Amino acid sequence: MDINDERIKEAVSRTEILRPPKRNLATFGTTNIYYYLLTEPAYSELVKGGNETVIREGKVVAERPRIVTPYYLSQIEGFSSDARKYFDILVKTHGANAPGLFYSYKNEPEELTIVSDNLLAVVDKLNLDIDKSGNPLTSIIKGMDELWDVSLLKFIYELTRSSLPDNLLQLGSKGLLDIDSSGVPAEARVRIEELFKLAGKGEIEPGELKDELDRWGLFEEYEDRFFTFFKRRR
Repeated sequence: MDINDERIKEAVSRTEILRPPKRNLATFGTTNIYYYLLTEPAYSELVKGGNETVIREGKVVAERPRIVTPYYLSQIEGFSSDARKYFDILVKTHGANAPGLFYSYKNEPEELTIVSDNLLAVVDKLNLDIDKSGNPLTSIIKGMDELWDVSLLKFIYELTRSSLPDNLLQLGSKGLLDIDSSGVPAEARVRIEELFKLAGKGEIEPGELKDELDRWGLFEEYEDRFFTFFKRRR
């Protein structure tokens, strides 16, 4: 095993979610999770009597989870040949049209501060501040300084895993997990209609709509509407 792999495993094992969010990821909207990621400075082992804590503040923006299929994922560009072999395995194992949830995230780092206090004391102060603010989506994570982003990814993974059952239940109750005769989930059809509206308002480029249609293999079905729609815009 590569030494970097060992370090990543160490970072994961040393990550603790000290204060998880009090709500799951939203099923039908964007979720903003504010985090404090606390670490002991990487140089602390070299400094005797050191008593400092690194506080990284930021926001993870979780977009509305989308229903996808192995076929859809295989149409996304930018993956290696090994990744595409994995998509082939998914298709053979679950079928090309088996629905699953796709979560996308964006990390927005905000501040980094180093305070002269031990980590436990910092946690106590932050908990008091969060309780006063009343934000149910603020979290505290303990991580490893050199690989703090790995700690953040573990937090995101755990949050996704805990939110998945509720997200699936809500989507299923609205029939959005249903697959039509073309192998397309109902939620994807809703998404396409939303993209038409956004493109009509000029909020997205037409190419984004076309890319989504291509990924589902639906451009021919929507082709006349697509070109008629953009002729009217001129």
